[in-house]
Amino acid sequence: MSEPDITALLRAASEGQPQAMEALFAAVYDRLRALARRHLRDERPDHTLGATGLVHEAFLKLVDTHSVTWQDQAHFFRVAAQAMRRILVDHARRRSAAKRGRAFEVSLPPDLPAPGADGYEEVLAVDDALVRLTDEDPRAARLVELRYFGGMSVEECAKVMDVSPATAKRDWAFARAWLQQALG
Repeated sequence: MSEPDITALLRAASEGQPQAMEALFAAVYDRLRALARRHLRDERPDHTLGATGLVHEAFLKLVDTHSVTWQDQAHFFRVAAQAMRRILVDHARRRSAAKRGRAFEVSLPPDLPAPGADGYEEVLAVDDALVRLTDEDPRAARLVELRYFGGMSVEECAKVMDVSPATAKRDWAFARAWLQQALG
């Protein structure tokens, strides 16, 4: 059985074809769910936002973006990573509102694991730093977004961003150092 052409499904869905939207959801669901599980794997069992909920919220945001002309599946997954970032950040802001004033430390290990049960502050701090990094180096900020919120490897990011793996590795080294300084 061959894999569906996600780019063709994106274009058909953009044209308002309902069957294309259903086929698109089926084609990308497993990958989006794996990304969501990665983010939520260290959360409390009673976490109010589960992987299924995160996938559904992100997909609804993606298909509700009528102004987007989908270029290809790489473009879709870049936007999906951004949507998950916004959802997780909004969720973290709501959850940490009651904890304001509590001191916290943010560490940024080389592989940027998904935030854990007490990671709401970390998600917010990384998001704020990413906004500042975007002003300085937008490509490096996109790379961090894809790695941290999209769960992609450096090699996958290079492919999605259409840069060489060497460039992605240099950007990653720069972004990691920049964020460690910004968050430290």
